[in-house]
Amino acid sequence: MTTTPATEAKHRADAEPRWPALMAGMGAGILFYLMPDTMVLGPRWLPLVLISAMLIPASVFHRVGRHDLNDIFGYSGLAITTLALASSLTLLILRLPQRLDQPVVLLRAAAALWISNVLVFASWYWRLDGGGPNERDRRHSHQAGAFLFPQMTLSEELRRELGQHPWNPGFVDYLFLAFNTSTAFSPTDVPVLSRWAKVMMILQSTISLAAVALLAARAVNIL
Repeated sequence: MTTTPATEAKHRADAEPRWPALMAGMGAGILFYLMPDTMVLGPRWLPLVLISAMLIPASVFHRVGRHDLNDIFGYSGLAITTLALASSLTLLILRLPQRLDQPVVLLRAAAALWISNVLVFASWYWRLDGGGPNERDRRHSHQAGAFLFPQMTLSEELRRELGQHPWNPGFVDYLFLAFNTSTAFSPTDVPVLSRWAKVMMILQSTISLAAVALLAARAVNIL
């Protein structure tokens, strides 16, 4: 299908705003900066600098229509954020049996990791579902993907009555999904259809369980 200038202009006008995803990535970087030095791989400022160096250009490339570079920098920023999350969680678990940290420090670190976990996986779901945000922007309405959002089960007439047509999921929808996964350790109103999404939700629930049920409980126990 040939893309005309008018169609491309409509795509840009209807495109999902990228600032929520940018703020989520920067927020994760700030949380790593606030972590204790002993629970961050390298200097505390390094994850924030590297994440910013990837996500800010990704946002710029999206605005100028370079979706290929937007994807490259977006995925790179997510990979760095995921590596920072995994390394901090590993360091925290390794230090836990040695009782090297004060309870307040453990609680602060567990809270930062839990929030970072939500932001990281929300970003992954948003970046991967339905071909990613750039691909979803090209479609009139979201009808198939790794997750079955409630709006996708409604008839077109009912969506029009509710002001939900055309409908495409935004970052907040994936943030809500990730928050429920980390809170309830399972999906709630959004069934999971894809195997890759199920594997990622297992990982997210495991990290959340480690951060909350193990680390926070240990810190409270030694108060």
